[in-house]
Amino acid sequence: MITDTLTIPRGDVQKLLSAASPDAALLYIFLSSGNRPEEASKNLNMSESRVQCAGATLRQLGLWQEQRREHILSGERPAYTEQDVLQAVDGDVDFRSLRGEVQRVLGRALNVEELKILLSFVRYLGLPGDVISVLVCYCKERARQRGSTRNPSLRTIEKEAYAWAERGIDTVEEAAAFISAQNIRNSRLHRLMERLQIRGRSLTPAEERYAISWLEMGFEDEVISMAYERTCLNTGGLNWAYMNKILQRWQEQGLRTAEAIQSGDRKGNVPKGASGQLGQAELEAIQKILREG
Repeated sequence: MITDTLTIPRGDVQKLLSAASPDAALLYIFLSSGNRPEEASKNLNMSESRVQCAGATLRQLGLWQEQRREHILSGERPAYTEQDVLQAVDGDVDFRSLRGEVQRVLGRALNVEELKILLSFVRYLGLPGDVISVLVCYCKERARQRGSTRNPSLRTIEKEAYAWAERGIDTVEEAAAFISAQNIRNSRLHRLMERLQIRGRSLTPAEERYAISWLEMGFEDEVISMAYERTCLNTGGLNWAYMNKILQRWQEQGLRTAEAIQSGDRKGNVPKGASGQLGQAELEAIQKILREG
């Protein structure tokens, strides 16, 4: 086993810490040191299933891209007929079992059009039945978290199914890793909303894109709070574009922690007596960018 000195990029460290998966972190170090994936189970004293789960987590974090399995969809979507559905229900035990499981989760019988969609998950997207079951449960739980009292439609689930297929999510391990990553992201989004004083409503799609980009930059929560504070002081309230420019500039300058930013302030980036505000040059630069944008 190769055990050379290894330097881990800060961004990768942030992703590994956010995943809270010791197995994924161990596998990351093992692979980044130049070891072969097929030797992981033996050298790390991990079962194959643990290695698979750890690998799935790394792929969902974007830390094992070369091993990620992409499902390539080509050509036009097939148009399944009622006859195709009847044949599948009558002659395919696995599909019949899947239909029963999906109906149980959604609490209702599926009509012919919905069964055509379900059939496309299996035959066109190539998703295994157990992955489809996890997908349906995930979509149902996501709808509940968003405040809906109704179960999702097959059309809604279809959109997510295509997203999973494009991501290469075709095993239960991949699905579990994806859902775990989504739960962690949603938890951080909720904390971020608290820091931004957003309560009693969900983020708009545009706001969510901003928020997710800030999390992906690897900033500590305290840094985001500092950017919010400075945005409010300089604009009179929460201005998403303005706050985004502040965080982008900090990222460009390599300032990722509250201590680093405060240290930069003490070195003269903030005018004396203007605690909590941006320096004049930085303020003018951001305002110019906003005007041009």
